[in-house]
Parts: sequence; C-alpha cells; structure tokens
Amino acid sequence: MTVTIRDARPEDEARWRQLWAAYLAFYEVTVDADITDSTWRRVFDPASAISMRIAEVDGRMMGFALYLTHEGTWIRSRDCYLEDLFVDADARGMGVGRALIDDLIAICKAKGWSRLYWHTSEENKTARALYDSYVESDGHIRYRISF
Repeated sequence: MTVTIRDARPEDEARWRQLWAAYLAFYEVTVDADITDSTWRRVFDPASAISMRIAEVDGRMMGFALYLTHEGTWIRSRDCYLEDLFVDADARGMGVGRALIDDLIAICKAKGWSRLYWHTSEENKTARALYDSYVESDGHIRYRISF
C-alpha cells in the first residue's frame, strides 16, 4: 500500500464529492449544494484562502484535508487551520489521516507558518486518538454563533 499526498486537481471533483458526502453524513449535517459547489470552486481560486490536499492509496483518492491560513494577533506569521479532514472508511487505520496531517505539518514548516490547529467532536474517538498522538488538547472550548 502506497499513500501519496498531493494538491487537489479539477479532475478530482467527482470522487471528492463522494468523500465530502460521506464526511457530512458522518457528522450528521447537511450543507446546501451551493455551499459544496462554492467550496470546490474556492479550492482553485487564487484569491481564496482555502486549499486542499488529497490522499491517494495506490492511486485512488481515499481522503482529503481542507485548510486555510490567516493572520493572527498572537503570532508573527500565519496560522494554518485544518477545517476538514476525512478518510474513506475503507482506508481508516492505514495511516492516511496521519499522512495528511504530516503533510500539513511539513507545509507549515516549509512556509514558516506559526501554528497548525483544528477542532473535532468530543465523540469522534477514532480521530481523537490520532490527534492526541500529535498534541494534547489545549483546553480551549469553542463557542459559535450562527447567523
């Protein structure tokens, strides 16, 4: 088994949409189709802060990481926020999620960014086991107001 991480390409759209749908189903959320369409377009828009890395296992897309960078008030360079990470159920436990995170760590270091951070559900035990192998939770609690 070979895991390859690379930038998303336009021809990845159909498979990404399958994985995206599975990701949304996992979290039991619905996102309007126009938001999904917009997310895909922004990945390829040079003016957008959103980027995507793809994980292939033996040439088949089996996961993705959507991330963005932003300035911060407590740092000198950029923060990297891993907004969405998903691995196909058939590829879990094969190191795909770890490969995606390791790839983002390498990108952050190469670009001189200050931090990489992300959120997950307290109930997502499988992902938390992976995330805890990198760093312990910093104890912050997220608050969100939707409009």
